[in-house]
Amino acid sequence: MANEAAEPRYEMIIYWSDEDDAFVVEVPELPGCAADGRTYAEAVANAETVIGEWIDTARELGRPIPQPKGRLVYA
Repeated sequence: MANEAAEPRYEMIIYWSDEDDAFVVEVPELPGCAADGRTYAEAVANAETVIGEWIDTARELGRPIPQPKGRLVYA
């Protein structure tokens, strides 16, 4: 099922964490959805996997799955 989740595109916030010595990716539209990686590309790839797992778990639990809204605006 994770492949079905690969198509929806959720906004990812990517930043370097000195504390973790890794790139961190947060997916604000999916509560608690985050990943990390030693490189930028690895962090994004890990986030894509975690997004699929988040959606699969939500589906299994009968929870709503937010539709991607695209770019979110922050103040």
